[in-house]
Amino acid sequence: MSSQLIKDLLLNTALLLSISIVYNLFFIRIDRRKKWPEAVLGLFLGGVGILLMINTVSFANGIIFDTRSILISVSGLFLGYLPTVIAALMVSLYRLYLGGGGALTGVLVTVTSAAIGLLWHRYRLPKIVKKSAHVWPELYLFGLLVHLVMLADMLTLPNAQVSAVLQAITLPVLIIYPLGTLLLCLVMLQGLKNQAADDNLRQSRENYKNLYYEFQKKESLLRSLLDSIPDLVFYKDQQSVYLGCNKAFEAFAGKTVDELVGYTDFDLFDSDTATLFRTMDEIMLREKKSRRNEEMVTYPDGRQVYLETLKTPYYDHDGQNLGLIGISRDITERKQHEAEILYLGQHDALTGLHNRSYYEAERQRLDHCDYLPLSLIIGDINGLKLINDAFGHSEGDKLLISIARIMADCARPQDVLVRTGGDEFVMLLPQTSYSEAGALVEKLKSACEAGYKLDNELIITSISLGFATKTSAHESLEKVFKLAEESMYRKKLLEYKSFHSAVMASIKTTLFEKSNETEAHAERMADLAKQLGRVLGLDQEELVALELVATLHDIGKISIDSKLLKKNAPLTEAEWAEIKKHPEVGYRIAQTVPELRKIAEYILCHHERWDGNGYPQGLKGVEIPLLARILAIVDAYDAMTQNRSYRPAMVEREAIAELQRHAGSQFDPDLVKVFIHEVIEKNSNIVESSADA
Repeated sequence: MSSQLIKDLLLNTALLLSISIVYNLFFIRIDRRKKWPEAVLGLFLGGVGILLMINTVSFANGIIFDTRSILISVSGLFLGYLPTVIAALMVSLYRLYLGGGGALTGVLVTVTSAAIGLLWHRYRLPKIVKKSAHVWPELYLFGLLVHLVMLADMLTLPNAQVSAVLQAITLPVLIIYPLGTLLLCLVMLQGLKNQAADDNLRQSRENYKNLYYEFQKKESLLRSLLDSIPDLVFYKDQQSVYLGCNKAFEAFAGKTVDELVGYTDFDLFDSDTATLFRTMDEIMLREKKSRRNEEMVTYPDGRQVYLETLKTPYYDHDGQNLGLIGISRDITERKQHEAEILYLGQHDALTGLHNRSYYEAERQRLDHCDYLPLSLIIGDINGLKLINDAFGHSEGDKLLISIARIMADCARPQDVLVRTGGDEFVMLLPQTSYSEAGALVEKLKSACEAGYKLDNELIITSISLGFATKTSAHESLEKVFKLAEESMYRKKLLEYKSFHSAVMASIKTTLFEKSNETEAHAERMADLAKQLGRVLGLDQEELVALELVATLHDIGKISIDSKLLKKNAPLTEAEWAEIKKHPEVGYRIAQTVPELRKIAEYILCHHERWDGNGYPQGLKGVEIPLLARILAIVDAYDAMTQNRSYRPAMVEREAIAELQRHAGSQFDPDLVKVFIHEVIEKNSNIVESSADA
């Protein structure tokens, strides 16, 4: 083999390597998913092949020799079908263009080199790329196989040339070309690996960028979610150093999250609060489980609130504790509701004293030898029902409140004061002797006799009190309670009459104050009623009852607003309905006073009509009690003959005419006749006789 031939082969190899370097620098970065770049790559490779063929070694009879087999086989191995087919076609056409005795053999070498490269590309390239080392033996064998086939293709030359060509090229082809193929393959493979590394790095960067953006989005979403939560959310490390929080916690701490991060509770809160928080942290971290606590804290603006805090440990993927997450909820309103429910469960809503359920619990607690002697005071308000019926429940409530406050003022800190029923009170007096209990009863009586000033109004108070004392552990508290109750009832019987007299005097005073004419009206009615009663032959007891009912028939009006009673304009339907309630109210008042019970029915019926169109029961004719029928006539007559706020008084004859007109409808017709002839006319005659005299 001549030195010139070797030089030409080395020149071909160097040209091939330089072109491969250009390929690695530029064309390896083309987008392989598009076809036109692959076509351009094929044209480029075909041009390279033609360039290689230009730098050939020529033999006799037109036989040329070059390194295009390396280019085409390596192209097939690394670049795939389209670039290789285009390059092989260009090279083959150019070889046919050059002509000569070896033209067809040159085309066959190109085709077989391309076929071997494509077969290796299809079945071996992925495995070669994945190998991290020792790939050169396979690549060398690949180059050797290509050129052994190439030498075999030389057998297609004319017989006269085969021997000479094989003799000339076998040694350089088998020595240089496999090495050249190996070298080019290694360069191409390194380019692929570098490109793969670049792609992986680029993809990693893209993935990192996407992950970073996704993290930013999720962090922003998480931050928005945390800030939208009204509860206080925070997290700390194992040393209770703050790592972050939400807006609500910032408001609680009075600092921004940047001012909180890196600080502990002792840096942010007062010593007591910080100690409380740190203690809860340490317990939770030591127990390694969620822990719920309640604490009262103070906001920067001075508000004090109850917080319910849930603290939970959090861990990394290896299970190592990183710190804690805390969520605190303002439960002030809930605690207030709980306190209200607890208070209402143990207290009377009206008086504020403890109620019966509390009393039962305290009675069991105090029924112990440690509290002996144990005294009980039982009180029962005098005339509460009468006050409610006469003056309304609001006045009864004032009486209850006044007596409750008097008893509370007299009670000692250790005493248990309870409202056990509507008008009943009980005091449990631990370590109190019988004489000490008696002294307290006298103190209560004196305070009640003085009355109680409630909202600048003096409330008349009266309560019957009884007491008893348990001195032995074996003595039944229930028996002591009954003794105190019996004592109270005895006092009530003694005080009943005087109290009701006082209440009745108060009722009369209130009634007369509500209307300037009521007292005079009652006196005139009593006189007229007695006159008619005597004419009708009523006995003395009935005359007394008639006089009493004439005086108190409108007692129910004390429950009506005085403005309504003195109204000058016509009454509305609602106002008239209110006025019409007074017979029933008067009836209830009379029923509560033994001295008035006998006239209660007459008070109830004094607005009934003879025709049944009266109120409140709609009684008719003789169904109406006689005294009530008498009262209706004298009431109407006196009302007509006296000045009213809404009209002037009638003269006597007009009043008589009005009675006669309504006789048989509103009034008993027989009683009207008797009243006119035996009472009114005789009174008129007396007046006239007096005038004549």
